[in-house]
Amino acid sequence: MRPSLLLPLLCVGWALLGVAASAAWLPALAWWATGGVLLSVALLDGWRLRRYALPEVLRELPDALPVGVAREVVLVLDNGPRALRVDVHDVHPSDWVASGLPRTLHLVAEASTRVSYTLRPTSRGDAHFDGVHLRLHSPWRLWRRACVVGAPQRVRVYPNFAPLAKLAMLGSEQASRTVGAHLRRRRGEGTDFHQMRDYRVGDSLRQIDWKATARVRRLISREYQDERNQQVVLLIDTGLRMLARDGELTHFDHVLDAALVVSYLALREGDAVGLLASGGERRWVAPQRGAGALDVLLRASYDVQPQPVATDYLAAATELSLRQRRRSLVMLVTNLRDEDIDDLLVAVRMLQQRHHVVVASLREEALDAVLDDDVQNLRAALRAAATARYLQQRSRTHDALRAQRVSVLDVTCAQLPGALVERYLAIKREGLL
Repeated sequence: MRPSLLLPLLCVGWALLGVAASAAWLPALAWWATGGVLLSVALLDGWRLRRYALPEVLRELPDALPVGVAREVVLVLDNGPRALRVDVHDVHPSDWVASGLPRTLHLVAEASTRVSYTLRPTSRGDAHFDGVHLRLHSPWRLWRRACVVGAPQRVRVYPNFAPLAKLAMLGSEQASRTVGAHLRRRRGEGTDFHQMRDYRVGDSLRQIDWKATARVRRLISREYQDERNQQVVLLIDTGLRMLARDGELTHFDHVLDAALVVSYLALREGDAVGLLASGGERRWVAPQRGAGALDVLLRASYDVQPQPVATDYLAAATELSLRQRRRSLVMLVTNLRDEDIDDLLVAVRMLQQRHHVVVASLREEALDAVLDDDVQNLRAALRAAATARYLQQRSRTHDALRAQRVSVLDVTCAQLPGALVERYLAIKREGLL
């Protein structure tokens, strides 16, 4: 219970009356009577506020949210037998972006009131709502009563899985193009037999089944599909480099979003997908296939956070070699520097003994922006020269990996999903697994 602004103002007014009474402009008895009335009114107003039953509050919010996507939150206030004037503010995580609160409401007696606001999560992991903060006003507006009502609520914030809902409505090839993959059209030349069909213009002669052609007396082609039942393992860096940011999200958040996209498409292709997070925080999910595999990946990785430690590529390769015995497509996503090349080459050679390795090296968008800016002074020239030298050293690191027959992707966070999907589909269609 605290006094509102009105009560101190009334006390100031009563004090001014006291000055007038001391100057004999007002009878002293009138001043004392005014004070008694003011005290009685204040006590009665506070007593009535203390007797008010607190509204019951229910928060309508899913148990899982995607990071970076604004969602509507609804608060339902069930009021008791007295009408109330309340200020409402939800006790959401402090770093989230909210709009529409606080808000002042007039609650009708014995009725429910719904109020909504917009909330956008800015970080993954477990988030906690500690309740709803209410500030009740007394009938005569002399007092305010603050309280926290409603049960605490835990919400899991996942990587942004919203794009997957759009991909679910598209075919595999259309979905791949949607995320930015540039596919080479190829028809009926996979490695697994799919079906027999009539010959089409453009089919190669080796696709023609001559026995079936002789039997039905028209050209019949064999159609093949990409081999299924293969395995993909996403090896994700959780070290210091992944703390870099492009926009509001860290590189690691962008990597998880891209990993979800390529995992979803690989699962649709009939392959098994696994994940190893290594460098800082560690997490392992063995390759799985089927509709539930994506949910397993989400639950296993949503709360993983990058740590300010150096990544040990050799330790990550050793762990993966011990855990994953079957030949797989290993996609290592990190941010390479020239000082990493010695350790990374040893790690890649170890993985290549059994697996096909792809390295995706993230490039900060700010680097491209520096080179695109006009150079108008010495400081800008030095910045551009330093950036160009850094990118040149980075390119030499990539060339050293390519010399070991490693597929290297030099991409920004925005380009990462399409590049991973494009390389995954190309490897499958070339039969490299």
